[in-house]
Amino acid sequence: MSRHFPHQSRRKSTRVTRRSTPARAARQRGTTTGVPRQRLTRESKGDPFCPPEVWHEPTARDRIEIITQSAGVGYIHPVTAAEVAARIEDLPSRFREPLEVVQLSTMTRKRALMPLYGLQWGSTVYLYPIEETLVETYRCPPLPSQQIEARMFGGVWRQIGPLWCLEWTLPALKDFYLNNILIHEIGHVNDTRNTTSRDRERYAEWFAIEYGYRASRRRASSK
Repeated sequence: MSRHFPHQSRRKSTRVTRRSTPARAARQRGTTTGVPRQRLTRESKGDPFCPPEVWHEPTARDRIEIITQSAGVGYIHPVTAAEVAARIEDLPSRFREPLEVVQLSTMTRKRALMPLYGLQWGSTVYLYPIEETLVETYRCPPLPSQQIEARMFGGVWRQIGPLWCLEWTLPALKDFYLNNILIHEIGHVNDTRNTTSRDRERYAEWFAIEYGYRASRRRASSK
């Protein structure tokens, strides 16, 4: 199913830089559900993994379309189309303008080989499912930055024998997706200045902190 909602001040043309190959978020996770994963880092060498996907070409549409696909067996979408729409509406209008599509994608067997939390391509943001157990299992220990990020949003790392597990509650996971993953990828959509992957990641991380984490905490404290 899909959900549409209008921009408050939509221009006829976008500021999106067209790409010949998909760009990934630096949030790669592991292998398959129920199997310990090999965590990749932002410093991992080689070409970025891009899962088979429906790539939506920018069309200068006057609405943001939110598409929801089935999460897949053993997976859930931690956020709904309505929650995504509401979170996007909280962003300043200038950051909504370049965004055209948000797709909650299906977890397939091929995608599960190297699953992502999120991915950006052109004017589209893709959000990927997570295990319905809300527990991710890894072969390698998390980096300090990954431990800090999880702790900021309520995720808990535990070492169980030789494996590492990242455990979530559903409210924490919603917070993580809506105020980190989604905003990080929208940051990439809005980044028309940086060209290197390192600089693009730095900008997206800053964008997620400023307009995701801090903004959400300011709203919570004001309430």
